[in-house]
Amino acid sequence: MTTAAARYAGTRVPRVEDARLLTGHGTFVDDVVRPGMLHACFVRSPLARARILGVDAAEALAVDGVQAVFTAADLNPDVREQWYTLIGKDVPDTPRPPLAEGEVRFAGDPVAMVVATDRYVAEDAAELVAVDYEPLPPVVDYATAGESGELVHAGYPGNVAGEFPGAPFEEVEPVFAEAPVVVRHTIRQQACGQVPIETRGMIAEWSAPTGELTIWAATQSPHEVRLFCSRLLGLPEQRVRVVMRDTGGGFGQKVIPQREDMCVMLAARKVPGPLKWIEDRRENLQSAGMSRHAHGDVRIALGDDGAILAAALDYVEDVGAYPAPWPVGTSAAVGMFFPGPYRVPKAAWATTSVFSNTCGRTAYRGPWQFESLARELLLDAAAREMGLDPAELRRRNLLRRDELPYTNPCGIPYDGISPLKTFEQALEMLGYEAFRREQERARAEGRYLGVGTCTYVEPTSAAVGLHATEGATIRIEPSGKVNVYVSGGSSGNSIETTVVQLTADALGVDIADVNTVQGDTAVTPFGGGAAGSRSGSMTAGAVAETATVLRDRIAAIAAHRLEASPGDIELDGGRARVRGVPEAGVSLAEIASAAYFQPESLPPGVPAGLEASGRYRPEHPLIYANATHLCTCEVDVVTGAVTLLRYIVSEDCGPMINPNVVEGQIAGGVVQGIGNALCEHLAYDAEGNPVATTFMDYLLPTAAGIPDIEYGHIETPSPGPGGYKGVGEGGAIGAPPAVANAVADALAPFGAEITRLPLTPETVVALARAADGR
Repeated sequence: MTTAAARYAGTRVPRVEDARLLTGHGTFVDDVVRPGMLHACFVRSPLARARILGVDAAEALAVDGVQAVFTAADLNPDVREQWYTLIGKDVPDTPRPPLAEGEVRFAGDPVAMVVATDRYVAEDAAELVAVDYEPLPPVVDYATAGESGELVHAGYPGNVAGEFPGAPFEEVEPVFAEAPVVVRHTIRQQACGQVPIETRGMIAEWSAPTGELTIWAATQSPHEVRLFCSRLLGLPEQRVRVVMRDTGGGFGQKVIPQREDMCVMLAARKVPGPLKWIEDRRENLQSAGMSRHAHGDVRIALGDDGAILAAALDYVEDVGAYPAPWPVGTSAAVGMFFPGPYRVPKAAWATTSVFSNTCGRTAYRGPWQFESLARELLLDAAAREMGLDPAELRRRNLLRRDELPYTNPCGIPYDGISPLKTFEQALEMLGYEAFRREQERARAEGRYLGVGTCTYVEPTSAAVGLHATEGATIRIEPSGKVNVYVSGGSSGNSIETTVVQLTADALGVDIADVNTVQGDTAVTPFGGGAAGSRSGSMTAGAVAETATVLRDRIAAIAAHRLEASPGDIELDGGRARVRGVPEAGVSLAEIASAAYFQPESLPPGVPAGLEASGRYRPEHPLIYANATHLCTCEVDVVTGAVTLLRYIVSEDCGPMINPNVVEGQIAGGVVQGIGNALCEHLAYDAEGNPVATTFMDYLLPTAAGIPDIEYGHIETPSPGPGGYKGVGEGGAIGAPPAVANAVADALAPFGAEITRLPLTPETVVALARAADGR
């Protein structure tokens, strides 16, 4: 069997994309300039809900440089098909017109699109478009939307976008009725934004002579954009090319095209030049999408010994006016994963997705994350009620490796995880007992320290639909250098570095001799891109499948030249050697030269050239990662300030391809989760006006408030290629409950219970005062 030396997997190889990104030489959508390029700006509704009586664009069209003003009447009729490959054609989706038609449904709803020769001209002209609105009563609070009497969308009674019934509550009621301990709370989470460094953007260039559309997009999935565009416009797929270069963060917001993207695609064939739209920060916070906004009635039943007997979740989420994609399917994951990595005999759940006159719900790192927030807050509350240390309660219920495989009561099969191991490692890294002693001393001095944890299971590499397979093409050039082509691109997940490492190991070549081409649908094999913590595992499979073909071909050629058996050929350092005879070898460059330029010298049955394509299809639809987050903090009960002291993550994502990449992904998610817990809030007033449309109002965590993140690693292999698992979403899942539990633990002397985020200073002071009776 031909083998290749694995020199790079598991090592902290510097990121190959850093050179351009850290020196300011990245190419983002706003860096792309095309000859004769035009610029688009949207006219957005100032009202949460209103009837559109008329749009007068005459004054805007009179401005020098304005090329066109499009309304719903101009663009919406051109829509052919409008569905996402990600979820499929037959999924019941929600209405999603490119431009508001007849009625606006949230403040920021795009009503018209101005096209001009200059962005500033387009923005100025947009101010001159006169829209006649008849205000209508908005549905702002999703929790009471069913009682409002108003409908966000006709045809959806009670403003219910959809419901997903899980295991019936009747099945667990006898357990709750007889359990010695029952803890029940309603947990509420605020609306948050993804806030990517780069806002959304797109350039669409139509070539009438060839009937081809080229798109440069800020996207996580260029092939999804291509498929969606071909259906939207009725173009053959091969006539649409999508290019992504660098993307400054996606976090779920950029997986699929949204309404503004549709407008750019539809208008591209109607204007005399390439059309560019770049979203500003205010638009991003107002219209790009929100997530997390939900509440759940959660219950847990326990025995006298602290063993969990049953759990129940009745979950309701706000999906805004135009969720993308269909939110009901994702909501089901909240119910199915609610038992988490714990030994839970029985569980029941149901989910409801509700429309409101706010911006639409979009994906955000771990869209099912509410299940961990609700479960982990409830476990801490149960521990306090029972007089147990929260760590001890978890220790009694966390799954052990010898109990796997294990199917949770909602039908989710777990294997290849190590919840108890990550939990114990995190406690050991902190010095848990020593911290508890320090906490007691601090309380005697009037200082309030707290510790909180969260242990969760993260589904990764979902192999369904758009994500069912992943392809790779590897071409060894005549010089012996290597190019590897994959679908995804640079969106902050270091997939470039990962692919280069995997390919160098698979072929036994120096990493400096490998280059990767990504994000261009004209030259890369089809793939799902970056979503669902899939890139590492799926790309590893695709590279392995493809490299196997090339290794066999290289071995056959080398064996023929060296008069050896192909099974005795080893690949290392860019050379093919005979096992046990290191001096007998031939360079990859020599082999490639023969393969391309001397096909007559090749052994019988070996094709010319050194290029191959492969496609990976996983045997398992999901691969599970798990982790424990642990946070300590100090709370000032007078000012409400929360100071994070230490933050520890013990992660099990299987063998690490690159620890730097793994830890970078964890760190990014943790910081987002800390922001979700303490400060971020896409808030609306009672009339549906957004009140957080700048970074003065939408507060983000900064480096000054984030402690150094400490990492522990447990490596339980997955059943996937290389034993790898995904790691992209976990940081954002584990951080909010860990931080919230740390604050609750600090406030335990006051008897406070945390059931609502964010934990702003005002909220913290109110909790302490209310619980203390002052």
